[in-house]
Amino acid sequence: MTNQAIHFGTSGWRGVIADDFTFAGVRRASAAVAEHVLAQTKSPTVVVGYDMRFFSPEFALTSAEVLKAHGCRILLCQEATPTPVIAHAIIFNKLAGGVNITASHNPWDYNGLKYSGPEGGPASVETTKDIEKRAAALPEDTTPFHEIADKFEPIHPREAYFAQLKKMIRFDVLAKAKGNFVCDAVHGCGAGWLDRILKEHGLAITEIRANRDVLFEGKGPDPSEENLGLLKKTVLEKKALAGLATDGDADRFGILDRDGSFIDPNHILGLAFDYLLETRGKKLGAARSVATSHLLDGVAKLYGVQIYESPVGFKYVGPFLRDDKIAIGGEESAGMTIRGHLPEKDGILACLLIAEMIAARQTSLREQLQDLFRRVGREYWPVRVNLPLSDDAHKKLLERLKADPKDFAGQPVANVNRLDGLKLGFADGSWVLMRPSGTEPVVRIYTETSSMAASKKLADEARAWITK
Repeated sequence: MTNQAIHFGTSGWRGVIADDFTFAGVRRASAAVAEHVLAQTKSPTVVVGYDMRFFSPEFALTSAEVLKAHGCRILLCQEATPTPVIAHAIIFNKLAGGVNITASHNPWDYNGLKYSGPEGGPASVETTKDIEKRAAALPEDTTPFHEIADKFEPIHPREAYFAQLKKMIRFDVLAKAKGNFVCDAVHGCGAGWLDRILKEHGLAITEIRANRDVLFEGKGPDPSEENLGLLKKTVLEKKALAGLATDGDADRFGILDRDGSFIDPNHILGLAFDYLLETRGKKLGAARSVATSHLLDGVAKLYGVQIYESPVGFKYVGPFLRDDKIAIGGEESAGMTIRGHLPEKDGILACLLIAEMIAARQTSLREQLQDLFRRVGREYWPVRVNLPLSDDAHKKLLERLKADPKDFAGQPVANVNRLDGLKLGFADGSWVLMRPSGTEPVVRIYTETSSMAASKKLADEARAWITK
């Protein structure tokens, strides 16, 4: 029997439970992780955690069992634990790495395995390729499964993580907020973390969807606009200052303004960058993925600091943070970290920072955004579209994207960027990115112009260009 391939995408190995993601696969992936870690460190200690998904605790025990059988000392989380908390535990305790059983914001029927190295960030491409290679060479059933939870040392990372957040967030400013906030865990493991630290600092909050629901109401724990209807309703009912949401493993954020309107994560990143440069003293740049809004570039120009552009994947942002080059690192898919924090995206931190900003400025997010547009001299309206393709169409597109078009949608192309996919820039500052997925027959289309209507039109033209 041929082993099912274990492939790490931009953030871990994920698959449909019982079809792609199985106990046998977790055993094999964990054995490969153990081999990788042992090749780097003689006596490694690894933290193992899990989210709120179906069978996540059981998958975590399986992984821990295999890692221990291969010679790793295991610290096992005793409750569903956010990815950024595990990242902090690795750094704080100087561990060899960490395994987290999570499929993040994916649909309810998925699960996954994330591996983080000793630096606390997502594993590098070189690391995941090594793990994939080792997994492919292993037999299907590496270690038989039986529960041995009592054989693992427990870890309780909350206190140390909260102490870290207190260094990053000005809770004295946040405490001056003239109103309450609504926290939406979307049935993920942000529950008991974001809401708890706000309560500890005397903030008035309302919690929703903090219970475990492995079906996630039939959807997925994604804090996207279409999934935050209950949050919008609650924000309006409570007349809250904002709605603060996190995804399944609390590494992503979703923010609603006081009128219940969804604020695009790209705009949140721009606002946060501006606020950090205004309040934190040190004038540093920002790292953003190639797919992220150029509003960050506008803010950088306003303050005379540098922008660093990376491929998609937070693993590429971490090095800029570790080298102390940036005030903020972000991705359009609602990922954020800031200077002095983790080389990993942190939805809890992002929600706290935005709440602090609201308390400090005493104005709505929409008003703050319009003021920022005025100060940078233009508006930025990003659009993202996922376009499914057949396998044949996907292969043809890969060939087409190798060409350098001189014009696109009736506009001369000013610059071509191949950092990740094909990104075409135009003289007026607008741009389009077509980026094939590395794990499924889908092409992601990103556009940005100075108006939402124009951005949607450019996305439609990109779709037509791809499918003709």
